[in-house]
Amino acid sequence: MYDLVIRGGTVVDGTGAPPFAGDVAIQDGRIAAVGSVTEAGREEIDASGLLVTPGFVDIHTHYDGQATWDPILAPTAWHGVTTLVMGNCGVGFAPVRPGQEEYLIQLMEGVEDIPGTALHEGIDWAWETFPEYLDALETRQFTMDVGTQVPHGSVRTYVMGERGAKNEPATAADIAAQAAIVKEAISAGALGFSMSRTIVHRAVDGEVVPGTHAAEDEIFGIARVLGELGQGIVELAPAGVQGEDMSAPEKEIDWMARLSGEIGRPVSFALVQHDIAPDHWSTLLDLCDDAAQRHGASLRPQVAARPNTLLIGHPTFSPFTFRPSYMELLSLDFDERIARLRDADVRARILSEESTYPVPQLKVVVDMIANGLDKIFRLGDPPDYEPPPEQSVLRQAEAQGTDPYALLYDWMLEMDGKQLLMLTLLNYSDLNLEPVRAMLEHPRTAFGLGDGGAHCGAICDASMPTSLLSHWARDRTRGPKLPLEFVVAKMTRDTADLYGLHDRGVLQPGKKGDVNVIDFERLGLEIPELAHDLPAGAGRLIQRAHGYVATVVSGEVTFRNGEHTGALPGRLVRGAQAG
Repeated sequence: MYDLVIRGGTVVDGTGAPPFAGDVAIQDGRIAAVGSVTEAGREEIDASGLLVTPGFVDIHTHYDGQATWDPILAPTAWHGVTTLVMGNCGVGFAPVRPGQEEYLIQLMEGVEDIPGTALHEGIDWAWETFPEYLDALETRQFTMDVGTQVPHGSVRTYVMGERGAKNEPATAADIAAQAAIVKEAISAGALGFSMSRTIVHRAVDGEVVPGTHAAEDEIFGIARVLGELGQGIVELAPAGVQGEDMSAPEKEIDWMARLSGEIGRPVSFALVQHDIAPDHWSTLLDLCDDAAQRHGASLRPQVAARPNTLLIGHPTFSPFTFRPSYMELLSLDFDERIARLRDADVRARILSEESTYPVPQLKVVVDMIANGLDKIFRLGDPPDYEPPPEQSVLRQAEAQGTDPYALLYDWMLEMDGKQLLMLTLLNYSDLNLEPVRAMLEHPRTAFGLGDGGAHCGAICDASMPTSLLSHWARDRTRGPKLPLEFVVAKMTRDTADLYGLHDRGVLQPGKKGDVNVIDFERLGLEIPELAHDLPAGAGRLIQRAHGYVATVVSGEVTFRNGEHTGALPGRLVRGAQAG
């Protein structure tokens, strides 16, 4: 008798092969049989009319702090993810010298918009070195498996102190000390080494992430240890286009190609479409192909499934926040504030006012909204992440002969004031997702950039696995869809293999018993909502899904119909895993 049999489903096994009818049996946490299973299971799931897929592997999250206090790891946990990778973009909480904790919190708060109050309250700092951080994680149990990378920002600060935090050049001794720490971390089980190269990533004090301007000798000197060990990946948030300088990405591809070729390890970086250069993503993909031919490099751009958005609304951020009459209402509870905002006199007064900023930097966000009215859409319920251009607030206002800000005001009061609007910042220059489709289809790209655990107040992209499956394999109407088996492989086998996790990602005997059972016809997203469930009552946006009948980790059902069963079979993943 097997521990668990999932019977009579449509199996999409993660290999890219066409779906087939069959059963999946799990014994001792591993898949024991796939196909026709005659033996009974101690527990059985009737998957008739349902999809059966491997558990999803999310390679781009920021649960580095949350994993030290939260076993659930939502919202990522609600979207079929059974393994996550954190420690991305060069930020994290280990190693840390006594006295540096506050700085690392400010760094994470500034870069990833994770409330510092929650991090202060939640993290117990039971470590100094990176191996000790892994040891602390290993004592915990989760709804899914957790792997992590060692971040350059923490390593540089640990070695160089304030010189590292202020991005002063590293000496040869500094580089050697950093390399030794990274080698120790990879040997202890870190899955890679991560960096930030973008000036967008800044700590609360405005300083960019330590290592942003690191010279080539520092980067290569550290990353060579991955080559020596023959394991691990280099991951980075790239510099991207710098103002009118279009050459920065090409220069980065050049050094990444040389690095990957020298150390024989993959280098993965975020790839998105920017309005300033809407076709540049295609050039970068061509350069990745060329790098493989010239250097034997493995460059693996990480791509998203939908636009990268700023969510606008009364639960998140209002473009009217800094207008005097709106500011007078901020002390009211939410429902009372919405009731006052419906008053015609209050509306007229707010619409007539100019913003006054307590901090000049806040004007940047309001200006982004003002300059992007043609790219602001209702998100809606259910959410639509590929709306047509005529549905933008600007085009709708033109059609109605009204002021776009007046229409923004009215839209934000819909759904009892909980309507969210999305400003499509990236991946929507063409006002459709055809570039995203091309990125997803490219054989060198990896699906990622969900940023689970991060950007708590303005973005909620941890739900991207559900978008990838429902939108691209079923719902899309504004262009070609993607094959179901391709979509499943993209976020199971392909992401697992990139990080050396060869024991999961496909439904084959001997592989890890991580499985999703999905009502594909019903699968969908709910509108994000603001919850105050972080430590110290700090808020974050969360987004649930419906249609996940069961999620299984190591043979144990962790979620049924979106609700946690109480099972916590997830563990720390240390290093590459043999198939």
